[in-house]
Amino acid sequence: MSARELVVLGTASQVPTRYRNHNGYLLRWDGEGFLFDPGEGTQRQMIYADVAARAITRVCITHFHGDHCLGLAGVSQRISLDGTPHVVHAYYPASGQQYYERLRHASIYYDVGKWEQHPIAASGEVERTPAWTLRAVALDHEGVDCYGYRLEEAPQRQMLPDKLAELGIKGPAVGRLAATGSIEVGGRTVTVDEVSRVRPGQVVAFVMDTRVCDGALELARGADMLVCESTYLTADADKARDHGHMTASDAATIARDAGAGLLVLTHFSQRYQETEPFVAEAAAIFPNAIAVKDGDVIAMPKRRA
Repeated sequence: MSARELVVLGTASQVPTRYRNHNGYLLRWDGEGFLFDPGEGTQRQMIYADVAARAITRVCITHFHGDHCLGLAGVSQRISLDGTPHVVHAYYPASGQQYYERLRHASIYYDVGKWEQHPIAASGEVERTPAWTLRAVALDHEGVDCYGYRLEEAPQRQMLPDKLAELGIKGPAVGRLAATGSIEVGGRTVTVDEVSRVRPGQVVAFVMDTRVCDGALELARGADMLVCESTYLTADADKARDHGHMTASDAATIARDAGAGLLVLTHFSQRYQETEPFVAEAAAIFPNAIAVKDGDVIAMPKRRA
């Protein structure tokens, strides 16, 4: 399997700090590069993380608050400057079309980048390929249109060696069975369902800037990796509610209730210097939780049974 990993470019919320850049996350997924929420300074963070502009194939913006989109201007120009040969697909709330256009053309430059727009007007599937599906689901953030994303690998059929051996199927016959769905063996028809099982694909969920809501739970359901905002600690839960955000315990509760695998905490308020308290708070509810810092690279967890 090709590389699948999360490259963390920034972990700050509204205000960057000395040690945290605005948001920015590149998900390497086989031959694709999904850039989520490129905040201000993303282009420079990419240099530190050794991420080339040509690695970006898709840009997913949850909403048009600056810490989640201001970096699009620089990234757009860098994609053009580097002569990125492929089409870059952009997904974003349809209500923010004017902001998308302004960021794509924020200053004078020779725009030769190839972009395809995918404005999102409602929850649902926004892209499907033979290998994966990308879905967007509405979240609850301060009255602005905000969508989380869920990347689902297509289910894979796994042959069962014991069943194949039992029926004497081997060599090229296995490939024919997988390709055609059935073959004749010993005077009877053997179907692929008899000697295989369907294995669910891997799932990554990206939940950013939202109160606890059904949409967040839907995105996280069964995800192998859940990247989730945890702007505040429970001591500041009133601020989280007032500003349309979550606490670390909120994120952990969603991960637990959704049956997620790994919880990746990020999007920390500038009021907090350390992230250890976020992990401690989350782990009391959902033990498999980590807090990321700028520059971290998180490998995709192994596929769960």
